[in-house]
Amino acid sequence: MPITIIHCWSAPRSRSTALLYSFEARSKSEEDTITLDEPLYRRWLREKISGNTGNYGISRPYAAPFLQGVAPAESADDDAWRWEREKQSFNERVYHAVQSLVASGKEDGCVFIKQMAKFSFLFDFETNWETEIDSDANQWKEQCLQLLSESDIELKHRHLLLIRDPICCVSSWMCKSGDVHGNNPHPDEVGITQLLDVYSKVLGASMNRADGEDAIVVDSDNLAANPRESLQDLCAALGIDYRDSMLTWMSGPHKCDGPWAKWWYQDVWESAGWDADDVNVNKSNATGINHPRTQRFCTVPPALLPALRMSIPAFNFLQTLTAAHKQRAISTPPSGKLFEDPRNEHVLVFVGAKKGQGRIIPRDMAAISPFDSSVQGGDATWEGVRVYNGRIFHLDDHLDRLFRSAKALGFQHVHTRSEITQAIFRLLAANGMRDGAHMRLTLTRGEKCTSSMNPLFNVYGTTLIILAEWKPTEGATTYDNTKGVSLVTAGTCRRSPPSTLDNKIHHNNMIQNILPKIEANLAGAADSVMLDTEGFVAETNATNLFLVRCDCHCHHHHDDVVDVDKDKDHFGCDGAVLVTPSADHCLPGITRATVLLLAKELGIKTEVRRVSLSEFYSADEVFTTGTMGELTPVTMIDGRVIGWKNTTKTGVVTEILQKAYKEAVKTRLHWSTEIPSYS
Repeated sequence: MPITIIHCWSAPRSRSTALLYSFEARSKSEEDTITLDEPLYRRWLREKISGNTGNYGISRPYAAPFLQGVAPAESADDDAWRWEREKQSFNERVYHAVQSLVASGKEDGCVFIKQMAKFSFLFDFETNWETEIDSDANQWKEQCLQLLSESDIELKHRHLLLIRDPICCVSSWMCKSGDVHGNNPHPDEVGITQLLDVYSKVLGASMNRADGEDAIVVDSDNLAANPRESLQDLCAALGIDYRDSMLTWMSGPHKCDGPWAKWWYQDVWESAGWDADDVNVNKSNATGINHPRTQRFCTVPPALLPALRMSIPAFNFLQTLTAAHKQRAISTPPSGKLFEDPRNEHVLVFVGAKKGQGRIIPRDMAAISPFDSSVQGGDATWEGVRVYNGRIFHLDDHLDRLFRSAKALGFQHVHTRSEITQAIFRLLAANGMRDGAHMRLTLTRGEKCTSSMNPLFNVYGTTLIILAEWKPTEGATTYDNTKGVSLVTAGTCRRSPPSTLDNKIHHNNMIQNILPKIEANLAGAADSVMLDTEGFVAETNATNLFLVRCDCHCHHHHDDVVDVDKDKDHFGCDGAVLVTPSADHCLPGITRATVLLLAKELGIKTEVRRVSLSEFYSADEVFTTGTMGELTPVTMIDGRVIGWKNTTKTGVVTEILQKAYKEAVKTRLHWSTEIPSYS
């Protein structure tokens, strides 16, 4: 086992001292862990105060004695060694730590080094040593490497980024430590953005080494909330043993503390460890670092807003790399997998306002403003579109309906057709999608300048959101088009008439769809049949509905006598009638219109009218239509098996139309839009 050097990088006020004490406590029984408190701090302060790298108003009340390595007069006599110790360079401190482990036979021990990210320009991530400043520092590095070589011990470096919500860091920066740093709001002092630079350098260095490993990122809020689990995950990632001793430590000053500790560490000195995962931290006897005594409500001064704005993007990105983020799901989807297609975990999406601000970003970094109308009131319109064989099926029809809905809703300053089309092409190219994909296009009324229901406050133009996913027509997120699905009739709500809310507007206010879907889930069905206010069938909560009625009295042996005359390309049963509810209370779907057209071409009679639920119960065949799942057979409604043969086999008419639809997708190129070639 190698000796592991753990370089822990963080911004101030990120609980890094608590983690330092946690690793110090790891050594209680084995004495195989050594902790170093910011061994680059003295050199950083010297560089800043001298102005060699830009001062930015940086100051410390202990700067003079710290740089001299001599305890101030008011310091306790037994603290002199702390100030003297700081004269040692980073490389020397590491050498002595490694030497101690080797001498004591702890050849699988570790050295935990707490560092501020703003010190990182003094660190060489290619060599994992301090950047060279003099022969003395380099000598200690060489001595350490020679010691390891002679002892036949490997040295493994791991980098840990400890992050925390920037609003907590910057508010604490002023509330708790403003007097120490002179209330300096400069981003270089706050030091959150430098974490992104550290990650970049670690990643770059790992690419240049065969044994390179990525940085480990831990959110300290998760660490404080779930210390045992978080420390177990961290130790596993580091390749070292987790020990329960890491959960507690002695209150008060610690041997590893730097001489600046009394100015910065009061909160952690009052603690005696992490609060156990199951401890109520509001109890008066709770002693952990996450106790309310350490939490204060602070105003963020305007002077800190630039640092906050700069820090949040860096934090948002780094947070996506934490184990807590990757394990954030608290329930399991029906398929048992978060992503039916693993490529969807890292899919790119498009989000953007009207004025050229649209951009393509990873799904876990995508966001829209809480002032957006879709958030404020579900005020948006949407379309689902499928990609087949390098073409987008019925794109023009979907965009026509999108713009009709936007106009009916009174949207202003709307994206143009060209802007939306180009955004679609850009996103498909970025994801490498040419087949087997589904897109959800959402056009919101846009961002408001203040929270309000009033569209007059939508002053920025519409917001366009495009989600493209790898999604088969049959699967866990769609339907089973081979075996079919069962439906139940919704009892919670009815489809509204145009006098209440016109369903021809394809809007995002989906509560009328979600409540029936919950009913279907609870009943173990695929979807719910939606009735209108008079009890006639409108559609399902997600698709249009069709039934097939055979008036030729051959329904008892329909499977045997019905066929397609391949020469005439017509359906062979004159008595079969395809019926779908009129669109008075439902969305006139594009797939629905396609099926009606195909049926006409095949010689299948069609009726568009009001249809009762009993007609569906007694139908020879029933199927649903939608862009997502195409044509899906329905085998049962409310416990009644569809068809006279009391079998769940897909009906002949349904199967013929399924095949005709798939053939149209392949051959009717005028119904689709070609995706431009991309590299």
